[in-house]
Amino acid sequence: MYKVDPRRMDLVAEFMRQPDGPHSPELTLLVNRLRLLPLAARVIVVKTRAGNGWRLARMPARGEPIAFTDATVFEDYDDACREVFRRRWQHVTGIDPGREDQ
Repeated sequence: MYKVDPRRMDLVAEFMRQPDGPHSPELTLLVNRLRLLPLAARVIVVKTRAGNGWRLARMPARGEPIAFTDATVFEDYDDACREVFRRRWQHVTGIDPGREDQ
């Protein structure tokens, strides 16, 4: 399995520039690895209304209701994807890629 290197902030920057791709082969491996988090830790994007409107939630177990992480509504899908990536990266590495002082 692909091992996440917390020093690879270049991959974080690449994702943040273009969350919908195309991604380099290395970033593709990273994104695929982050998609394999245990269900309890997996943050997902959920469409909440027609047009624009997405929220973040925890991936529910089969048959369980969706539990939103907070009340934030994203008007831009790419921004929601960036936040999911940031949270997954932080879960795996312990580093918030949005903070410089870590």
